[in-house]
Amino acid sequence: MPQYLSPGVYVEEVQTGARPIEGVGTAVAAFVGFAERGPFHEPTRVANWNQYVREFGGFVEDAYLPHAVYGYFANGGGAAYVVRVGGPAGDADAEPAAATPVTLGGLRVSALPSAGPDLSVEVADADGENPPDDRFKLLVRQGDKVVETFEVSTRKNLKNYVVTQVAERSKLIEVAERSTSALARPDKQSVAVPAPKAPKAPKAVALDAQEYVGDAAARTGFGGLENVDEVTMVAVPDLMSAYQRGLIDLEGVQTVQAAVISHCEQMGDRVAVLDAPPGMSAQRVHKWRMEEANHDSRYATLYFPWIKVFDPVGGRNTLVPPSGHVAGVWARSDAERGVHKAPANEVIRGAVDLELALSKSEQDLLNPVGVNCVRTFPGRGIRIWGARTLSSDPAWRYLNVRRLFNFLEESILLGTQWVVFEPNDDRLWAGIRRNITAFLTEQWRQGALFGRTPDEAFYVKCDRDNNPPESVDLGQVVCEIGVAPVKPAEFVVFRLSQFSDNTSLVSE
Repeated sequence: MPQYLSPGVYVEEVQTGARPIEGVGTAVAAFVGFAERGPFHEPTRVANWNQYVREFGGFVEDAYLPHAVYGYFANGGGAAYVVRVGGPAGDADAEPAAATPVTLGGLRVSALPSAGPDLSVEVADADGENPPDDRFKLLVRQGDKVVETFEVSTRKNLKNYVVTQVAERSKLIEVAERSTSALARPDKQSVAVPAPKAPKAPKAVALDAQEYVGDAAARTGFGGLENVDEVTMVAVPDLMSAYQRGLIDLEGVQTVQAAVISHCEQMGDRVAVLDAPPGMSAQRVHKWRMEEANHDSRYATLYFPWIKVFDPVGGRNTLVPPSGHVAGVWARSDAERGVHKAPANEVIRGAVDLELALSKSEQDLLNPVGVNCVRTFPGRGIRIWGARTLSSDPAWRYLNVRRLFNFLEESILLGTQWVVFEPNDDRLWAGIRRNITAFLTEQWRQGALFGRTPDEAFYVKCDRDNNPPESVDLGQVVCEIGVAPVKPAEFVVFRLSQFSDNTSLVSE
């Protein structure tokens, strides 16, 4: 308490007692796989595709990680963490394959790793009447379409110096001076820029389940992700690349998937996004799911079949595991509707076709065993058509229920840290009830909880009944919370009947 020792007017800040609980983020993915370059140790945070390219390189042959990360961002994903596996730490600083440059007057122009085929650059006159001799326009074309335009200068002391402007703004090319002499404006011309030769993913050394599991102390593999609290979903797209390249067998695939599920269960705040092996029919996937990869977990999901996307390396469409794109759809659904909305009946951006067009009867076989199907519908595109976990417990059957509880638990955990070491009495219990009730009421208003009123949707109990003197003497505060989550309308049934209006006339 403050002391007042002399006459005067005193102003004090008084704590009102309200400590709002803020909702935590729900859409941060972690990807474990092969990359062209980059560190093998501590997970690296990337905020967008361009940052991933700078840290780990672009698309490479024999690696699905770049496609997964690209699909994640294209579908609405935010930040992500990348863990590189599959090789010795000694080549962590290996340089990517150099692109072949072309000359443009005194400039050397080359394609970035993320650039596709049919790239060309054109020098044109600058806009306006009588522009200075050092000004010109640089057009970047992909095929016949102009995709980037730069108003630049050859003078280094200007803000729009050509080398600086292209380095800051271009996603397709890079420009350098050929010599240190004064740079002259290049002649009007158009030249083709060769696409960079696609490097192959480094050959893995001693790749086994332990390479993926990693070590928490060394911050490698899944172990490295234990120190990243904000991760909410984990995908291992290159597990299938390792299987296709003969680096790991089908039993090893099941072992690694069991390891990522174990990681998610241990952390308790994230869900595994698993892929089915390629080249399987619906019947084979059903058998694989039930007899070989017989996982039972409320912290894991499985998606089938693979999707076909455009591959800039080969300039053609290629099949990739759906996990990265699916994680992006989860993030988009969270942002647009909330984590309580099942991330299904959503279009997969970037998918142009499927490995296998599933029929309703084939999904009737897979849906009950927790395989989330990706299907194509005429006029409606390629959509995720399932929202189940791999749990046999009906209470945790739906993915949105699992992720909603992860969100509520983490939000309440972080939002009540102020409770520790407070006097353990009725005032503290009332404060806990008030803050958690306010948070859950807001979630109910947003449609995350089932019920016509807050009393039907949840309850919060923290009083003398569940905090007896024995518990207080042990320094414990017990708060019991019950919520009624909303569940998706998975089966929509309309019952139609035929009836005849035989109204009889009543005579007076």
